[in-house]
Amino acid sequence: MGLYAAVAGVLAGVESRQGSIKGLVYSSNFQNVKQLYALVCETQRYSAVLDAVIASAGLLRAEKKLRPHLAKVLVYELLGKGFRGGGGQWKALLVGLAQGSSGWAGEVGNFAPAYSLLILPRFVRVNTLKTCSVYKQGFSYQGREMMNEWFFPGTLKGKHFLLDPLMPELLVFPTQTDLREHPLYRAGHLILQDRASCLPAMLLDPPPGSHVIDACAAPGNKTSHLAALLKNQGKIFAFDLDAKRLASMATLLARAGVSCCELAEEDFLAVSPLDPRYREVHYVLLDPSCSGSGMPSRQLEEPGTGTPSPARLHALAGFQQRALCHALTFPSLQRLVYSTCSLCQEENEDMVRDALQQNPGAFRLAPALPAWPHRGLSTFPGAEHCLRASPKTTLSGGFFVAVIEWVEVPSSASQAKASAPERTPSPAPKRKKRQQRAAAGACTPPCT
Repeated sequence: MGLYAAVAGVLAGVESRQGSIKGLVYSSNFQNVKQLYALVCETQRYSAVLDAVIASAGLLRAEKKLRPHLAKVLVYELLGKGFRGGGGQWKALLVGLAQGSSGWAGEVGNFAPAYSLLILPRFVRVNTLKTCSVYKQGFSYQGREMMNEWFFPGTLKGKHFLLDPLMPELLVFPTQTDLREHPLYRAGHLILQDRASCLPAMLLDPPPGSHVIDACAAPGNKTSHLAALLKNQGKIFAFDLDAKRLASMATLLARAGVSCCELAEEDFLAVSPLDPRYREVHYVLLDPSCSGSGMPSRQLEEPGTGTPSPARLHALAGFQQRALCHALTFPSLQRLVYSTCSLCQEENEDMVRDALQQNPGAFRLAPALPAWPHRGLSTFPGAEHCLRASPKTTLSGGFFVAVIEWVEVPSSASQAKASAPERTPSPAPKRKKRQQRAAAGACTPPCT
């Protein structure tokens, strides 16, 4: 398409538009056709990338009267200015992609977080509390296959989908898929959830009938996943301090058909491990507030979140340490999953290492999902049991997960029984020492 035709298309589009878009085009940036011609020339340089952005956002479906050429100019202008005052990250992304050797396959360098927003697949978890199949809802199943190292537009098209090779009940749709208005989503049969975000509940793996604590629960996707694993049999104690987030979470859980969850607007740190209500809690999921440095969308919309300040990181790490130490004092705890959407070692490996050092011999890092390709940083022995996630290695947002298990130290009597020819089932874990630690209210030595 020639530049003159593109300019004509923009002008025709302007004449057919009303309201904010018309006002934007007739602003001081567009005083004459010469300037408009220059803008279209600039826009055309990034034509392939803008086409992909527009397709991914479904802009032409939402704005049915918007001409394609005008859409490109408007999207270019929006990305060039950045979101919420974010500066030139989006424009830099376009430059990086446009200078690549072959469009989408070009070198993206430092723009990977932004790039990932455009090319990551859409992950959808099937809510097994309500359904077990979407095959008869207009979607075409393409099999359970290993996904490409990078998921480029065109790998999947239309209403085709894959099953994730490592995550049960997780569906993989094309980048541009939007299911927010789909009846299955609105009825709670499908949960829109990032791939890495499905790891914590899956790795905690509480059997039906278990009692579970979700320590920092809102907005509730992980809680609904726990309920699905429990088959609504058992109890989830979910805590969060934000009343608005809890209200939204209650709506989400109701839509998902969750009936085994007890919500509490309460600080998890104020919950007594010795409360009789929690004496059967064997599983804890702790996903505390964090820097969010692994979330590409937050990095683009809130400049600086990718590299939190030392003061903010120190404050977050202090809370995370207190929450993790507190969780480990529950007397009947057998398994805990600690997770963040952070890339910072201080919030991840360092946190797990310190918790294990403060409970010598009582807990261990459990090997988790050996087939997962991205492991923890080698900062202490056993850190490879932790999981990390990133757009490049796992096609997801940045994430960290560690599975911590209670280690039962056998007594001399139980060792003698174990060496006897006839084996008997091992007794329940002794809880006396952990009850004493819980009564003291902190790890030993105390968390700071």
